[in-house]
Order: sequence, then C-alpha cells, then structure tokens
Amino acid sequence: MDSGRQKRFLAAHAACHDRVYRYFRRRTEDPATAEDLSAEVFRIAWEISRQHEDLSVLVVFGIAGNVLRNHRRSAARSANLLQHLEGQRTHDEVAETTVREAVDRLKPDDREVLLLTYWDGFTSSEVSDLLNVSATAIRMRLHRARKELSKLLQTERESEEAQR
Repeated sequence: MDSGRQKRFLAAHAACHDRVYRYFRRRTEDPATAEDLSAEVFRIAWEISRQHEDLSVLVVFGIAGNVLRNHRRSAARSANLLQHLEGQRTHDEVAETTVREAVDRLKPDDREVLLLTYWDGFTSSEVSDLLNVSATAIRMRLHRARKELSKLLQTERESEEAQR
C-alpha cells in the first residue's frame, strides 16, 4: 500500500471528519444518515487519494456537497415511489372491495363454484367431487357465474363513472 496515499487520506480524515459529520447532521433527518453520508464522503476521498490529488478541506467539502445532492435526489425519488405505491395500493384495495361486493351478490351456488375455482385453485373435476355434482354442471355454473360477475362489475363501473 502507498504510504503517501494513506498519510494524505488520514490527514484529511482527521482534519475534516467531525466538520463533515456536523455538515450532514444539520442537513439530514437523523444521526445515522449523517454518519452514512460521512462514510461515503471518505470512501470517495480514498478513491481520489489514489490519483495523488490534494485532499484539502475544500476538496472534501466539495465531495460532501455532491454526496448531499445525490442523497436528496435519491430521497425525492424514494418519496415519489412510495407515494405512487400508496396510490396504487389504495386503487387496488378499492378494486378488491368492488370485486368482493360483486361476488357476494352472486347466487350462493355460483359464488361457491367461482371461489373454489379461482380463489382456491380447484379444477372443474375437483369442484365436482367436492360438491357432489357432475363436472358438466360445474362448468355450466362457472360459465353462468363469470357472466353474472362480469355484468355486476360493469354495472358498478358505470355507476362510478356516472357519479364523477
């Protein structure tokens, strides 16, 4: 290992670490983030020291400014993503509630065949064995249940659009 590089780095670290940490602490939400960002600054400073560049306080604080800008951009992207996911989750919950309500309005026999097939993953043959009904009757009930569910969901969609 290059002892000159190590000496430059250790001198810069000793001269700047506390100041860099305080810089981040004033500008970030918690001590852990400030420490992580400080570590990133000195990781970059170590890489720069390989090129025999001067690691003055100004150079280290220039790195710190760049690290802080990157952190803020990343935090903004994360916040936007979380907001988008929350909106998607809310939309999915509304859609799930709408489907559940429509399924609940089906005739009990149709509802049972639909649930056993799509929610529980049974085949028509398995459902026929479970309900002690012919497989042909199960396929007919399933067809009827899907058709009725489609109508109920379409009616719900149209009433939502009319309310807007």
